Amino acid sequence: MIELRVDGRLVGAEEGELLVDVLARSGAEVPTLCHDPRLEPYGGCRACLVRVGAGRPVAACATRAAAGMEVSTRVPERFTILEMLRTEHREAPGGRPDELLELCADEPPFRFEPREPYADANAFLGFDPNACILCTRCIRYTHEVAGCGALTLAGRGDEARVEPTHRLSFLETECELCGGCISVCPTGALYEKKAAGVPERALEQVRTTCAYCGVGCQLDLNVDPETKRVVKVTSRPEYEPNRGDLCVKGRFAFSFVHADDRLTEPLVRGADGDLHPATWDEALHAAARGLAGVKERHGAQSVGVISSARLTVEENYLIQKLARSVIGTNSVHSCEGT
Repeated sequence: MIELRVDGRLVGAEEGELLVDVLARSGAEVPTLCHDPRLEPYGGCRACLVRVGAGRPVAACATRAAAGMEVSTRVPERFTILEMLRTEHREAPGGRPDELLELCADEPPFRFEPREPYADANAFLGFDPNACILCTRCIRYTHEVAGCGALTLAGRGDEARVEPTHRLSFLETECELCGGCISVCPTGALYEKKAAGVPERALEQVRTTCAYCGVGCQLDLNVDPETKRVVKVTSRPEYEPNRGDLCVKGRFAFSFVHADDRLTEPLVRGADGDLHPATWDEALHAAARGLAGVKERHGAQSVGVISSARLTVEENYLIQKLARSVIGTNSVHSCEGT
């Protein structure tokens, strides 16, 4: 442990810890726009400026703590930086939180010309270049976390812009439509097309476990409080085991929740040949009777058991145990192997 002073107060920290984390823990948090704990330190937007000693301001998100530092968070240049960012920023239509507007809602003294709009045929990712502040969080996320080169920074000066690599559409790049770039965008320039116009903070969030595989990714269902329908899916960096990352299915494939033909209760086929609603006990007893009847008439090896990749390792273990020890068959397979 080392000690340094923050606005005159003595604060403890780990040597080499980023100042932005030290400040947040000590109650002297500074704003950030380009910083994300999952990404390498960048210091691009300069919204987190602090002064170390008598030197010029430095970015807290890219400066490491050292013993004896004298840190001041009262840096007047910060407002100038935020005002400059506002000159090339316009509110996005997607409904996601705009952290820049929350930090600096005043109209800037002038504005740059709007950037050329971007159109793409994919049904999931929307991008408004006029809301982009070139923090490059989305680009760095695709390279450092997703491991693909779907986004890049093109042009120079006031012509600089984020765009899919080689000016292709998202569908023609390495993009897997995981939506991770949406989750890290601080201004809502990247957004979910199907939820465009719906304010994210007006939605109720319900934490749950993704049902698409056995990893157990944690996510939030964003529910409209009036209609009680899922509008979109998000996650958070503090969630384990996925740390806020989702795949295309986990983030975008939720429409089945409200499908008209979705089963919401067990059905058991009656003597009339039709399916009828039943309780779980009735359905499990019907399944057990059916399996016992097949085994009695045709032998245990006539029964095959197929498990699911959406289950956990423990659940798949119990399924093979049921097949081998209870039913007596070795014909066990997983849908993942087909």
